[in-house]
Amino acid sequence: MQVKKITDAQPYQAPKHHGMTAFRLQGQEATKTQGMWVGYSIFLPSGGAETSSSPIEKVYVVLEGEITVVTKDQTVTLSAMDSCLIEANEERSVENRSHDVAKMLVIAPE
Repeated sequence: MQVKKITDAQPYQAPKHHGMTAFRLQGQEATKTQGMWVGYSIFLPSGGAETSSSPIEKVYVVLEGEITVVTKDQTVTLSAMDSCLIEANEERSVENRSHDVAKMLVIAPE
């Protein structure tokens, strides 16, 4: 078993993101997890991610607060324990439109 305590999680730079801090909980440089990684993102009010896409699918799980996800087809605001799948190559932006901090898990394949 590989345990990663939140107190040991290291921040990483998420490209095209602003007003947020990201921590790697599992995978990549954090642990020897193979096949996936898990990130923990903390978004300040007005924080978010610019419109972009990725060649891999990602699952967003909101833990606290609200996150608005915008794609070309829809805009949805996710609350605590809501989740969404961002498909491979799907353009999206992420926004914290609230006045409170929002916390979210990002789960993705390697």
